[in-house]
Amino acid sequence: MFYFIARRSFFAVILLFVVSIFTFWIFSALPADPAALTCGKNCRPEVIEANRARLGYDKPFIEQYGSYMKGIFAGRTYGEDTAGVHCSAPSLGYSYDRHECVTSLVAKTLPVTASIAVGAFVLWMGLGISLGTFAALRRGRWPDHFATVFSVIGISFPSFFLGLLSILIFVIWTSILPFPQYVGITENPFQWFTALILPWTVLAVLSASTYIRMTRNGILEVMNEEFVRLGIAKGLPRRTLIVKYVLRAALTPIATIAGIDLAFLLGGALVTESVFNLPGLGKLTLAAVVNSDLPILVATTLVAAVFIVVANAVVDILYGFLDPRVRTK
Repeated sequence: MFYFIARRSFFAVILLFVVSIFTFWIFSALPADPAALTCGKNCRPEVIEANRARLGYDKPFIEQYGSYMKGIFAGRTYGEDTAGVHCSAPSLGYSYDRHECVTSLVAKTLPVTASIAVGAFVLWMGLGISLGTFAALRRGRWPDHFATVFSVIGISFPSFFLGLLSILIFVIWTSILPFPQYVGITENPFQWFTALILPWTVLAVLSASTYIRMTRNGILEVMNEEFVRLGIAKGLPRRTLIVKYVLRAALTPIATIAGIDLAFLLGGALVTESVFNLPGLGKLTLAAVVNSDLPILVATTLVAAVFIVVANAVVDILYGFLDPRVRTK
């Protein structure tokens, strides 16, 4: 087992290294001049060249990448003398559009995205697995039909439509909930909770629809296995058979997909954050695209990639615990 974990961790580190090089190269190859973007449209050529030298954009790609990676582990100073700005490790760059270290911007927005992602994840997993299980155990009856209709509706509507519809119904028409205004959970837990109810619900409806179908189909497939028929023949209680054996076999593949979905959401729920005006990582990325803020784009892309790669490695390791056959592969 130790060799299996070490091998998966080693591959994850190598993949992170490759992803960082590829991401940095993509943004370096863009036609936009990052030095020109630091001082506006009416900037003189000599000022642009000075900014290029100060930020290191005049150096070869390998040297730029080395300086960037060094900044992540040791910090980096952007500029020289009194005009220089020091960003402590881990330094993900400096945004001249916002005049702030990118790491500080990510640190401010990441808790918002994490609050949205984790809450929605718990809600859609609970809703998806429970409704999917209920539909499978009541196959052909009204619970099965209800779960099917719910999943089709959830898959059919885009997230921005459900978000705007929820605001219209629960905020404007009925005034049941206030318009989402995010505050930290430590500042005001109740306001934090009420601000995230609608985003959680929208994301849960969208994702739970997929998990309902996967859970239902997985349980129905496992119910046809020989070990289930053997358990029935031996007189095992139906509850024990379903909970202890059927669900474990049916949900093992779903655990893999769930980890990746959570990682994608942690990388930024761009549409949901924009609809509900939540200052998360996705909204920060969108603003960086509009303003051509390349340091923020590189940083948010790398952060999202780290979440996905790490989640993939963790899921592989957990899958090895759930299914020992995987460890030999």
